[in-house]
Amino acid sequence: MSRLDFAPKIDDIKVTEIKRGLGVFTPKPGKAASFSALKAALKKAGYTLDSAEITVAGILVRDGGWSVEVEQSKQRFVIEGDLVQQTMGEIAAGSRVEITGDWQTLGKAPDSRESIRLRTLKRVEAAPVNNDGLLTGISNLQVALHGSGGETSMPVAPVRTTSPGLTVYKGGAIMPRYYYTRQHLGGLKIDSHGLRLGVFYTPTLTLQLEAEIPFHTTRFETQSDSGSGRGLGNITLWGKYRFYRALETWGDKQAALRFGLELPTGKQSAPGEAELPASEFASPEFVRRQLGGIDGGFAVHTDAAYSQAHHRWIYGANLQGTLRSERDGFRLGHELRLNTDLEYVLLPFNYRSPTKELFLILETTTLLRGRGRARGQTVFGSSAAEFYLAPALQYIATSRVVLEASLQFPVAHSAGAQALRTDKNLLIGIRYLY
Repeated sequence: MSRLDFAPKIDDIKVTEIKRGLGVFTPKPGKAASFSALKAALKKAGYTLDSAEITVAGILVRDGGWSVEVEQSKQRFVIEGDLVQQTMGEIAAGSRVEITGDWQTLGKAPDSRESIRLRTLKRVEAAPVNNDGLLTGISNLQVALHGSGGETSMPVAPVRTTSPGLTVYKGGAIMPRYYYTRQHLGGLKIDSHGLRLGVFYTPTLTLQLEAEIPFHTTRFETQSDSGSGRGLGNITLWGKYRFYRALETWGDKQAALRFGLELPTGKQSAPGEAELPASEFASPEFVRRQLGGIDGGFAVHTDAAYSQAHHRWIYGANLQGTLRSERDGFRLGHELRLNTDLEYVLLPFNYRSPTKELFLILETTTLLRGRGRARGQTVFGSSAAEFYLAPALQYIATSRVVLEASLQFPVAHSAGAQALRTDKNLLIGIRYLY
């Protein structure tokens, strides 16, 4: 909506009651306003405009009927309704007035006209000005929307589960995330720190483009050896297509397909035999390569996601499959991953407008991974079946910033003797909308 000539910046649009879909803003001074243009813009963002109440200050004009003319833009609003005759008998043409009523566009372009169905009218002594000293004609524009789940200034999304939602129409987000992971295998202990930078852009109502750039550092130790490595991981490019959406008051249903290409850009920093002999493992090369920060070479990811919101509850799931190719004779096994998401809006208790919300989140991950390869040979004992829980908190700090934290830990773990076991994974992230 902020892309309309008369609409202000998104931060200047105040949502007064999110449950009923009510918002208020003051159009830019000197710009002609259009109900039909506003309705079309909101439709692109996923909303249906039910009604709009407008307050206009200007000069009362008698031109066959009654109109009010905004002094700076010279735009006229036709005055209609049952109260016109009894009200206009007390005020002369040429008077400066302030009128409030329901706003509509009559007819179609190029012969369309803006109209106000009169509710209240009063004389004013001087033309209104804003804080910058500019003449204003339209103020207190209140819109009522059907479906409060459109792309707002800060989209709600789970932490680890893929969201079928988009960021914002013709906008995007930047999302840096920090990960700490503790793993082990026998007497081998591994601590990994990672930073993943996600960049998102939404060019249309149904398409979102994404890129994920990971950096990692790893430190490992045994009773007799230790070492570390760091470097750039594989960059993944994503495209998300939202093919289904159903809006309702205080609710939203969405479904999307997502496709990703993982590029073999990562630095191979796995320890050599001198750094980690790993004589206790049947396939020491496969164990060492798992410490290198990359899972193989080129990979293809497919993802199907669904979510539904109802009052304070949000629930969803995504199913993701990954096919990996080898890089220098190594790769982890192909994967099938199912994530689920359950969210509850804990704060505020009186939920009237967006931002300052605190979400309680519980996510699960079920992971099935096939056998990997090392030195071009299949490694027996490298497959895994795992189930994780991940409680999380998410806080919508402002209309552009969201903070989140999630701790993932295993509940059930069945893996071969050559596959690393994950003990915990801590995620801390920030999302910034641009």
